[in-house]
Amino acid sequence: MSAHSKKSIQPDISLTVCGYSKVLEIISNKWTALIIYALEDGRIRYGEIGKRIEGISKKMLTQTLRQLERDGLIRRDVTPSIPPIVAYSLSPLGESLIPLMLELKQWAKTHYSLVEQARAAYDHSVSQEHS
Repeated sequence: MSAHSKKSIQPDISLTVCGYSKVLEIISNKWTALIIYALEDGRIRYGEIGKRIEGISKKMLTQTLRQLERDGLIRRDVTPSIPPIVAYSLSPLGESLIPLMLELKQWAKTHYSLVEQARAAYDHSVSQEHS
């Protein structure tokens, strides 16, 4: 029996322990990534974030901003006025994600067309199998 037999393989990737899964838990939501991109250039008001991100509902924007604030990735600043002015900015922890997010963005620019080609080829082959 080889060293890589099914009996000898022990899980080495854990949803609760693995560092990758912990990071993905934070940034894998599409709205999270888009909000981080929106805040990349500095402080921005709630309404402006909503205008910059196509398709985000007020509910999703609010929920995602709260989660990012809870995670320590953004700061929420309230200026007392009537109505109050609420603006958001990346915290130093959030800013530390920018280089990684930019690498993902560059990867998408460089490689996403290949993903689309692979999907089309796969879908074509599956449709041929079922014909």
